[in-house]
Amino acid sequence: MTPDHRPIAAALWMGGSITGFCLVAVAGRALSTGLDTFEIMFYRSVVGVILVVALALATRQTEALRPRHLQTHVLRNLFHFAGQNLWLYALTLIPLAQLFALEFSYPILVALSAPFFLGERLPPRRLVAAAIGFAGILIVARPFGGAGLSIGLMAALLCAVGFAGAAVITKKLTRVTSVLAILFWLTVTQTLFGLVGAAFGGGPAWPAPPLWPWILAIGLGGLGAHLSLTKALSLAPASLVTPLDFLRLPLIGVVGMVWYSEPLDIWVFVGGAIIFAANWLNILSDTPHSRPA
Repeated sequence: MTPDHRPIAAALWMGGSITGFCLVAVAGRALSTGLDTFEIMFYRSVVGVILVVALALATRQTEALRPRHLQTHVLRNLFHFAGQNLWLYALTLIPLAQLFALEFSYPILVALSAPFFLGERLPPRRLVAAAIGFAGILIVARPFGGAGLSIGLMAALLCAVGFAGAAVITKKLTRVTSVLAILFWLTVTQTLFGLVGAAFGGGPAWPAPPLWPWILAIGLGGLGAHLSLTKALSLAPASLVTPLDFLRLPLIGVVGMVWYSEPLDIWVFVGGAIIFAANWLNILSDTPHSRPA
C-alpha cells in the first residue's frame, strides 16, 4: 500500500477500468463481423502504439521507450497475444457473462505458478483457493452437461492460461522497468504479431467505414482499462481493488441481455461468485510468509 491511500479515488478509477473492459467486449463483437481476430489485434495495437507514444511525449517519458529487456517483453506479449486472440474468438461463441467468469480464473493460475517462476512460497490456503476456484470453473463451464465442453468454452479456458502467463512475466518486468515501457512494447510487439497472423490470410483487410469507430473504441477501451487498473492499484491495496473488478461480471451480464438478448444464467453467476471467493482467499494468503523466498 502506498502512502497515497485514497480508496474512493481508487474506486472511481476502477469504474473506468470496468467500463473499458466492457467496451472492449462490445467493440470486439462488432468488429468480428468484418475482421478476424488477428486483424482486430493488429488495428487495436496500432491505435495503442499511437496513444502510448503520445502519452510518453506529453509526459516527457520518452526514455521509457528505449529497447531494454526485449526478450522478456516478447515472451510476455506472446502469452498475452495468444490469450487475447482466444478471448476474441470465444467472444463470438459463448455468452459474455460466461466468458468473463472463466477469464477471472487466471489469478488462480498465477497463484499456482508463482512458486515456480517468481520464487514465492505456496501456502496451504492457496491450494485450497485453487480447489475452490476449480469448482467454480466447473460450474460456469459445465463440461459434463448436455452441451459438453464446446470450442468456445475451450477457447475461454485457454485464454485464462495465456493471461496468467502474461501476468507472471509482467510481475518480473515491473521489477526492472516502468509501466509505460510495458505498455509500449505490448502494443508494438502485438502490432507485429497481428500483422504476421493476418498475413497468413492474405494480409490485414481494410476495415469498412462503419468499423472504424469500433477500432478506435477497442483501442481506447483496452488501453484505458489497463491504465485505470494500474492507477487504482497505486491508490489502494489490491485487497480493495481486486473485488471491485468482479463488478464486471454482473455488468457484462446486463449488457449481454440488453444488447444481444443473452439469458442471465444463474449458474454463471454462482460459479463466478465461487471463483471470486477463491481469488479473495488468495489475497488473504498474501502475507509476509508468501513473499519471494
